[in-house]
Amino acid sequence: MPRQRGLTEQAADAAIDTACRTLRLPSIRNEFADIADRAVKDQMTYRGFLAELLMAECDDRARRRSERRIKAAGFPREKSLRTFDFDANPNIDAATIHTLASCEWIKKGQPLCLIGDSGTGKSHMLIALGTEAAMKGYRVRYTLATKLVNELVEAADEKQLNKTIARYGRVDLLCIDELGYMELDRHGAELLFQVLTEREEKNSVAIASNESFGGWTKTFTDPRLCAAIVDRLTFNGTIIETGTDSYRLASTRARAEESTKAG
Repeated sequence: MPRQRGLTEQAADAAIDTACRTLRLPSIRNEFADIADRAVKDQMTYRGFLAELLMAECDDRARRRSERRIKAAGFPREKSLRTFDFDANPNIDAATIHTLASCEWIKKGQPLCLIGDSGTGKSHMLIALGTEAAMKGYRVRYTLATKLVNELVEAADEKQLNKTIARYGRVDLLCIDELGYMELDRHGAELLFQVLTEREEKNSVAIASNESFGGWTKTFTDPRLCAAIVDRLTFNGTIIETGTDSYRLASTRARAEESTKAG
């Protein structure tokens, strides 16, 4: 049947709601009334009004996709570059970090190493840069080094190793935190090496470690394997040394001193 012209406002609202549900346009369904009122107030053209509706839907879809990628990454907590105190740790150059936030290194499949003592901002940077990558459309996965190795060992026992390595190989950025905190046996180290080899010069790996490369022989006890892993993680990559002074501890002390003075 032909559509009726001259719908009442109530009928028009109902028709729009039904159409948006059918076409799966939730943002337009939620916002069309406000946008329509604004269009009347601002004397928008029909084209302008349509553009506002479509942009609202596109923006909301982009936001939801970004949220899904961030959730899929598995970050343990929220961290952003905006909340990092660069003044508290002069070892970390803000310009370098913001250049990394452009994600060109991920586009090129290059690695990133954050090396420094506990409390110097390594994990914050790792999660924040991973979040930036997810927001820009890259597939990101965060994991602890020991957790990754344990997963690989279990996959090998269950004859699922190739499938697991391929899954980690597909993400655009693999963030490995706390590398070097615990010694890995040769089997675990070899499995980790397979993941790194799968990603070499194709997809990026970013790691955070409390050990300088010279101390990695405590984690990877086979010197030859250790050298190969270091090579995979540094070739054409960026190395940022976050230092030895814990700004987290310094911040705690500063707050304690302020509290004492106030008391």
